[in-house]
Order: sequence, then structure tokens, then C-alpha cells
Amino acid sequence: MAKNRETTNELISDRSAVNRACLGADAPLCVRQIAITDAEAAARLSAELGYPVSPEEMQKRIREVANLAEHAVYVACVANVVAGWIDVGIVHHLQAEAYGEIGGLVVSSEYRSLGIGRKLVARAEEWARSRGVKRMIVRSRIAREAAHRFYLREGYERTKTSAVFSKALA
Repeated sequence: MAKNRETTNELISDRSAVNRACLGADAPLCVRQIAITDAEAAARLSAELGYPVSPEEMQKRIREVANLAEHAVYVACVANVVAGWIDVGIVHHLQAEAYGEIGGLVVSSEYRSLGIGRKLVARAEEWARSRGVKRMIVRSRIAREAAHRFYLREGYERTKTSAVFSKALA
């Protein structure tokens, strides 16, 4: 499979390379692709979202998604501190035209209401648009009313309410 690195064919694992990935790393806010060195911060943010995971497992996931051509994860950094991330992918189903889907978005409680979520969503939409996708969707739990208001402000429309079913495969 083709790798999903925009500027390099290697997963960024060196902290100075990560800082260079943000042109002008001294900028107050930088959005860049996730790096393996972001695993601990990404795991902490995932727990804030309600999905706890160890930093080691997060490293594994970062490595896996780095190899998916139709998947990207971006982080937002404030003064080189990871303040949020967004996970986006292109979904293909027989019954519908391919679409972009935000699989997860989280901004640290310390950095909310500063426009970081808006920048991450804009970057995900830009990524999807550059791949020919004409529609984005996001799924959000019923209880996450603040998230719903955020997406509505960002131009998303509530299009349906669904039940989600899952089954463990052993």
C-alpha cells in the first residue's frame, strides 16, 4: 500500500524533524501529520475523548494508519505541545459515492474554544477535497451536545440519527 506521508516516505520519529514539519515551529498554532513521537499525547487525548489506550498501543496505531493511502491523522500543536488531533478517512460503500469521514476529533480541555478544532476540521476537509471527495460526514454520540453545536457551526447538517451495533469477533 502507498504510504500517506505528504512530505516524506518515512514515519517521522525524530522530535526535531517533527518540529521542522511545522514551518515556523515557533508559530502559536501548527497543524501537521501525526508522528510516532506524538503517541503519548495522542493516547492522553484519546482518553479525554472516552477511549483510553496505552502509549504503546497508540504507537502501533500510528504506524498502521501511516501506511493507509486513504487515511490521515493530523495534530494541532500550540508551542510544540500537541493540543488536539483529527482522524479522517475516505469511505467506500457500494450504495453511495465515496465520502470523507471524520473518525475522531479531540482538543485538550486546556485548549478548547481557541479555534483549534476548527483548524483541524478545515485541514481534514482540505485533505479529503484534494482526493476528489465531495462530501464529509461525522458521527457523534447523542450525549455530545457541545460537539453537535460545534459541527453545526462548521457547516455540517444533522442528516440522521442511527443506532450502532457491534459484535466482538473472536
